[in-house]
Amino acid sequence: MKNYRFYIRSTALFLLFILAGLPLIAGNGFGVIESDTANYRTYRGKLVDKLDNKPISYADVIVAGENTSTVSNSQGNFVIKISRKSPAQFIHISHLGYKTAEIPVSSLVRRHNLIRIEPVAVALNQVYVRPGPVEDILKKVLKNIGQNYPRVANEMTGFYRESIKKRRSYVSLLEAVVDIYKASYRGLLNDQVRIIKGRKGSNVKRMDTLVFKLQGGPAMGLMLDIVKNPYVLLNSDMIYEYNFSLVNEVKKNGRLYYVIAFEPIDKERVPRYSGKYYIDVQTYALASADFQLELNQPEKAASLFIKKKPFGAKVNPLYAHYFVKYRRQGDKWYFNYAKGEVAFKIKWKKRLFNSIYSTTFELAITDRSEKNPERIKGSERFKPNEIFAESVEAFSKSDYWGKYNYIEPNQSIQSAIRRFKRLLRK
Repeated sequence: MKNYRFYIRSTALFLLFILAGLPLIAGNGFGVIESDTANYRTYRGKLVDKLDNKPISYADVIVAGENTSTVSNSQGNFVIKISRKSPAQFIHISHLGYKTAEIPVSSLVRRHNLIRIEPVAVALNQVYVRPGPVEDILKKVLKNIGQNYPRVANEMTGFYRESIKKRRSYVSLLEAVVDIYKASYRGLLNDQVRIIKGRKGSNVKRMDTLVFKLQGGPAMGLMLDIVKNPYVLLNSDMIYEYNFSLVNEVKKNGRLYYVIAFEPIDKERVPRYSGKYYIDVQTYALASADFQLELNQPEKAASLFIKKKPFGAKVNPLYAHYFVKYRRQGDKWYFNYAKGEVAFKIKWKKRLFNSIYSTTFELAITDRSEKNPERIKGSERFKPNEIFAESVEAFSKSDYWGKYNYIEPNQSIQSAIRRFKRLLRK
């Protein structure tokens, strides 16, 4: 790589440490139960493997024939809102390694829809042309970006969630519906985002001497579009800096995907990534990527994440994991979901116990349109160097999201929401 530090910083979560003696701050507004309105219908359910009943995480839940979609959470739960004016008769559930399920909307109830998804294996006698060197597959991925990904800008609606935990306890939860200007994959224009509506809840105790502030928010989620931002991970230079191997083939929606593992050749020079690419056999489009930062040199890795830290604190990252996936519509692939998780251990001088913090963000695209997308005004734009927590307020309206789709909170988040509400009432 020509500039390793810039390359790594592109997807590193910048965490701002601040010495604080802050009073308790609590935000209400994480209402979990929402009532239907005259304009849309809400359906909740859980996706499980048909064979072993294990939850299916981060599956696509799509209103058939429309751009409306969401994803299941880490426990397989989902919520989808469908306009009452929609002519859609089915929702489609899809995930790598599973058959696409077509569920009639008429068969759904408001809550407790249990949907069993059938896994699919690649038959041993599957007829397809075996690839040559794995590096040649990646070269084709790069060559075909112009035809596989949109050449025109899109306007997208997304749902963003950000959380910070101290050990197992949530100290901050933030959510927002965002408007995204998704620039063409062939041009030089960058993606832009603005907050439509957002809310937060936090619990910073007086005894805490450290407060995390996560820089970048939903703008950082867009940076994980590694096709749009090739300097992050997917570029011609990395072909000569990484080892690649074809480890598997999986199916989704009747299509076959190569599973390519990669790891850096030189793990000692600078922190780099290892992980897996999932590449469509027919088009050589990158369908998803799952990768983590190698932490052989914790101090060097920490310098990539930490923008500011208090005196007397030694900070070492424990893990940094990222995931991004794309959705195929027609003959194009569209950015669909991104998630990042980072954990740190903070060791203080003259203290017996260490502090462990972790932060997670996820951005799911819930709607998309190519009709007259407009660039976002500078005064409305959320910038990569902004602190998301400083851009939203606490709310208490129970039906806060209204018509907008969102990611169903998992059980631990729901418990944190209830705790934040109790704190507010005190």
